[in-house]
Amino acid sequence: MSEEKILVVDDDPGLLKLMKARLEGAGYRPTLAATGDEAIALAQGEIFALAILDLKMEGLNGIQVMEELLRVQPFLPTIILTAYGSISDAVEATKKGAYDFLTKPFDAKDLLYRLQKALELGKLKEEVGRLRTLVKERFHFDSIITTSDKMQQILKQITQISVTDSTVCLYGESGTGKELMAKALHVSSGRARMPFVAVNCGAIPEGLLENELFGHVRGAFTGATQSKLGILQQADGGTLFLDEISELPLALQVKLLRVLQESEFCPLGAVRPSRVNIRYVAATNQDLGKAVKEGRFREDLYYRIHVIPIEIPPLRERPEDIPLLARHFFEQFKRDMNRDIQAISPEAMQRLMLHSWPGNVRELSNALERAVALASGATITPADLLLGREESSRPQAGVQPLSEARHEFERAYLAQILTASRGNISRAAEMAGRYRAEIYKLLRKHAMDPASFKNLE
Repeated sequence: MSEEKILVVDDDPGLLKLMKARLEGAGYRPTLAATGDEAIALAQGEIFALAILDLKMEGLNGIQVMEELLRVQPFLPTIILTAYGSISDAVEATKKGAYDFLTKPFDAKDLLYRLQKALELGKLKEEVGRLRTLVKERFHFDSIITTSDKMQQILKQITQISVTDSTVCLYGESGTGKELMAKALHVSSGRARMPFVAVNCGAIPEGLLENELFGHVRGAFTGATQSKLGILQQADGGTLFLDEISELPLALQVKLLRVLQESEFCPLGAVRPSRVNIRYVAATNQDLGKAVKEGRFREDLYYRIHVIPIEIPPLRERPEDIPLLARHFFEQFKRDMNRDIQAISPEAMQRLMLHSWPGNVRELSNALERAVALASGATITPADLLLGREESSRPQAGVQPLSEARHEFERAYLAQILTASRGNISRAAEMAGRYRAEIYKLLRKHAMDPASFKNLE
């Protein structure tokens, strides 16, 4: 049984009833609409695998509806139905994107055969589009700006696991971009055309979280005048991002474990369970292993979500990304605020490179937004950044081993001289009092690309 969602649009109630019976009997999930406007509204809130449209309807006709649907879902295959079939109608519908054209009355077996072929074409088009995007990006995602070797390895790993449905657990400090990584995993997967739903397990009050996750049926409790789809049902077919999963109450951890194991749950007040098909991505800035030992997190749930753990490094461990990110945020906020500011000064960029960024990429974004808003001159200066004392922002961890401290210093220093020299190796070597060969050796050691620093102004 395929269970694909099929949108059927026709102003004939009898035909809608017949189509519903035929499609359900073949294992599909039909959604019915009596007008074109209703169909377009449905497509804006739900993903369909195929649309069957009546050509002659009051208001928008089938071809007009198809054109609107294709703007919302470009890979949606459509079949046009009409009792007034003609060569000209068929040609026009095909030219504008229809997969097939069927004259009423139609044979049920013929309809299901054409429907199956249209679905196969839709899946093929979608997969070709996804693969073209992956080939074009080659482990780079438009929304993720990085030159760091560590981040490149993570993006490569995400690309490799995107073809699976394995549960992923993202670890990282606040502001490192865990949700961005979850979205990258979703858009590079076969679920890309299905919903990506994010929920912050620590931001919703405990008393409301169960209702938010599972939803409820009408009459489940006082005031429940209508049914409500929960987050799990909204994410059906797609990806559910469980941010700050360490904050999930123990009672709900038990229920979530069952969903992960059985792919089913009961909305509040329901007598029958609902089944879902979801890819789960969890994220936390806590040590879940430690939370298990302290009794704050269930061990069985820990092993269920800890299938593929990915650690996202803090910004202080990848200083070579700071110039790229700073320039990206600078251009973004300058455009959004319509500010006539030319560049980030070398002194300001050096200040950015020396800051330890306890708030990571989010803190960097905030710093650039403040600077663009407050700058009074043609360039961003250190005074515009309002970063405060650098020493107060540095993590107060234990003493590092000498080798680690030297490694971090080399990376930060290398990024600093490359920033000041705009990626010019000769100037960087002169500033450092070293030979060019030594600078190239450091670049290879730390996997840094001088080209990333060339266009800072």
